Formats: sequence, structure tokens, C-alpha cells
Amino acid sequence: MAKEHVVKEGAKVRKSTGDRIVDVIIYVALGLIALSTVLPFLYVVAGSFATEKELTEKAFFIIPTQVSLNAYQYAIRTANILRGLKNSIILTIMGTVMCMLFSLSFAYPLSKMHFRGRNWIMNLVIVTMLFSGGMIPSYMVINAYGLYDTYWALVLPALINPFNMVIIKKFFTGLPVELDEASYMDGANDLQIFTRVALPLSKPVIASISLFYGVGFWNDYFNSMIYLQTAEKFPIQIQLRSIILLSSTFSDAMMDFYDMNGAPPDKAVKMACTVIATVPVLCIYPFVQKYFTKGVMVGAVKG
Repeated sequence: MAKEHVVKEGAKVRKSTGDRIVDVIIYVALGLIALSTVLPFLYVVAGSFATEKELTEKAFFIIPTQVSLNAYQYAIRTANILRGLKNSIILTIMGTVMCMLFSLSFAYPLSKMHFRGRNWIMNLVIVTMLFSGGMIPSYMVINAYGLYDTYWALVLPALINPFNMVIIKKFFTGLPVELDEASYMDGANDLQIFTRVALPLSKPVIASISLFYGVGFWNDYFNSMIYLQTAEKFPIQIQLRSIILLSSTFSDAMMDFYDMNGAPPDKAVKMACTVIATVPVLCIYPFVQKYFTKGVMVGAVKG
């Protein structure tokens, strides 16, 4: 009778030489991909603190030889960065909250089998992913409703993103039907089930889609340039655009002030503007990252 080899629980399984080689190849490949992602950002951050002379002479560096704040001083002196940041924060928070409110309340009924006409409504939503009215009709509608030069011109047309709404609907569809049945037996109505049962279980998808909406509003540039006219309402992206345009026409007096060897801080200013526009989003991402991991495990079979 052949002997049975029993692997004790918790015992360390020894890998073969081939498996170890494959692991090394995988780790090296992932490390190279990570470096290709991180190094350009580190170069931008380092370049924003470097002098224009060093940026011109060196093709790549991580640590600047001489730390200089000239680019940030120029950005702050030539435009109201704080006002732009405040406007972007207000626009991002207002737009994200309203978009999530409408997307969640729209996706939840469509996820229920007993909701009549849900397939017809869903097809209408999918059609909007393929066809749109265009820029000129959208501008005419915004202007006709008196929304021009207001933040509502940026928020209202983007209240429901079809792609994000489909993701939320798919998440609600994956929730156990038994939760609704038990809630109905306890006397709860659909609104109470939505607010007290579905939403608390939807933190992963709420955090993920909120980040998508928030990044979209934060990086919005084209719509802000079209629908906003008052300088006091410009978000950070428009303010940074004006800074970059001004840096290309740097005057001799400003050159002497910043003492940058006679060269305007064109490259350094562009890198500083990139850092200013990127850092706020990077500060928020670590707090939302854990919900991405939970979102991957949603719907997994437990047993």
C-alpha cells in the first residue's frame, strides 16, 4: 500500500528552482514597472525645486544640486493660487456630493428586478455613452437656462456619469436579495432599505466612484474655460494655465528679481504647477485606497 504524504497545516512548502526563477522574474518586472511610474513624478518634483540652469543642462535627476523656490514664488506672485485652490475645492466637493447623490439614487431602483421599465431606462442611459449633443448645443442650453459663468454649468451636466452609474448598479445587483426580504418583514420601506441597508454596505463603491468624480472635477479645464468668465471663479487649472502662459513672456525685471542666470523659469514653473495640481489628489488617495481592496473582494464566495 502506497504511503500517503500528508502536508501538515502551517508547514512551509519548498519551491522548486523553476518556481524561484519565475518569482524573481516577476519581482524584477514589477519593480521595473514601478520605477517607470515613480521616477517621472520624482523628476517633476525635483525639477520644481531646481534652477532653470540645472534643468537645461541635465536631462534627468532626482535630487537638485541647488534647491530653489523661485518657481513657486513666481507662481504665487503672478496669480492667486490660494483663490484657485479654494474654488477648486468648493467645485470638487459640491460636484462630487451631488453626482453621488443622483448616481446612487438612480442606480438603486434599476438594480431591482421588480422595477418596471428598468431595462428601457437602462438602454437610454447606455445610448448617452455613445452619443452626445455636442459642444455648441450644450453651450446653448447652458446659456438659455442662465447657468453661464456659474459653477452649476459645470456640475449639472455631469450629475450622472453613465459609466459610473452602471458600476454602482452592478454593485447593488450583487447585494443579497435576502436583505431586502428581511427588511420588508421588519416593516421597512424601499427608502429605508436604501438608506439604512444598501448605503452602509456600499462604502467601497461609494469611495471609489467618489474619487473618480472628484478627480474629474479637480482636473476639469475645458468646461471651466468655456463656461466661466469671471476671474474670481476660476479653478486651479485655469489659474495654472495663466501662470504657464505668463512664464513664457518673463520680463527682464523679473529675471533680475529671481536671479536665474538670465533665463526665465519656464520648465521649473511648469513642473511646479504640475506638483500644485497633483499633490491635493495624492493626499486624498491613501484614505480611499483601502476601499479599492474591499471592492475587489465584493461578491467573493465565502465558505
